[in-house]
Amino acid sequence: MNLARVGAVITKETRELLRDPITVWLCFLMPLVMLFLFGYAVTLDVENIRLGVLDQDRTPASRALAMRFTASHYFERVRDFPQAHAITESLQRGELTLVLVIPHGTQRRLARGETAPVQLLVDGSYAATSLLAAGYAEAIVRGFASAPAAAVEPAVRIWYNPSLRSVNYIVPGLFGVILMAFPPMLTALAIVREKESGTIQQIYASPLTPREFMLGKLLPYAGVAFGEMLMVVGLGYAWFRVPFAGNPVELFAVAGLYVLITVGIGLLVSALAKTQVAAMLIALTIALMPSFLFSGFLFPVFSMPLMMQMYARAFPTSYFIDFARGVVLKGVGVEVLWFNVVWLAAYTAAVFLLAAWLLKKRVA
Repeated sequence: MNLARVGAVITKETRELLRDPITVWLCFLMPLVMLFLFGYAVTLDVENIRLGVLDQDRTPASRALAMRFTASHYFERVRDFPQAHAITESLQRGELTLVLVIPHGTQRRLARGETAPVQLLVDGSYAATSLLAAGYAEAIVRGFASAPAAAVEPAVRIWYNPSLRSVNYIVPGLFGVILMAFPPMLTALAIVREKESGTIQQIYASPLTPREFMLGKLLPYAGVAFGEMLMVVGLGYAWFRVPFAGNPVELFAVAGLYVLITVGIGLLVSALAKTQVAAMLIALTIALMPSFLFSGFLFPVFSMPLMMQMYARAFPTSYFIDFARGVVLKGVGVEVLWFNVVWLAAYTAAVFLLAAWLLKKRVA
């Protein structure tokens, strides 16, 4: 391998990148937009659940139970029903998420030590929110009705994310999504642009080997991607106050491996596409969409059907997100998550071997 020829390609590609200020701005502006959009708009926390109450008992005990809901930060009491017939219409309009119905005789049953059933009506249109709302409500009701001399009292301790802030879970996942969103597309567009202009034929006719051409093309975009990673990690820690329990050196080392995968995927896309529009669509389909839906970024992989789990585990983003969350939240590293690193290294080798073979075939 001739390092001088590789350096010449790197210099050429860097100059072309800097001559296009819009692309440079997008390289760093779009990750910022995604970081703040997901950091603020996407939350798995459920607060201010709209609550309606139908109190048919109208006793101190029933009022105390209703107050338990509003005393928590999960529920916001927005309506009281004088009669049961208005509940259906309110739920149909989406005004409420949960309705607490306290029947007649609740206080009397509690005083006798009997079971006092209450009804929880939940709008199940949004399944995830509804399940959480129902779980919170059930916990409040059980806590209210439990005997003072209960034999067993659970002591819950939450590890790794004691505050249960969803941003602590979202931001480390964004490391993998952002790096899979932009570098493949930028790399593919850079090479396909030369196809459309015809300048790539001059490169094919030059003494450059496929490996030299690959390195010269990919390293500038790998540098841009690594800069995006530094920016997102820094803002996640400084702005969103995401804790960083592990070793940042390990995170950035594995991130470098992951960056090579993302730009390598862009190279593969450029071998398949003949136009920039096609390259963009292919990159969105095989890189961005799976990184959102099948990486564990928002939805746990273990909750998916078996076939979807197999598909998710064949994609590199899920392994990098697991590693990033392990380093950031749990303080673990390669000694625990070594399999993720080995798999990413194998994926990197496979991507570059396939890309080199396709490029060599094209040149031939």
